[in-house]
Amino acid sequence: MESLYLLVPLSIALVFGALWVFFKASDDGQFEDLEGPALRILHDADADLGKKNQP
Repeated sequence: MESLYLLVPLSIALVFGALWVFFKASDDGQFEDLEGPALRILHDADADLGKKNQP
């Protein structure tokens, strides 16, 4: 029973800490573009260079 006096406040502090980290990352724009990097890998840069060199 005495361990609950330690574990409950620690778990509440852990939840508030995780929420703070999430909202801080959200405010900094961490989750703005979730699809861009995934599509950028599929984009062939060599094909674009060939199109630009042709008149």
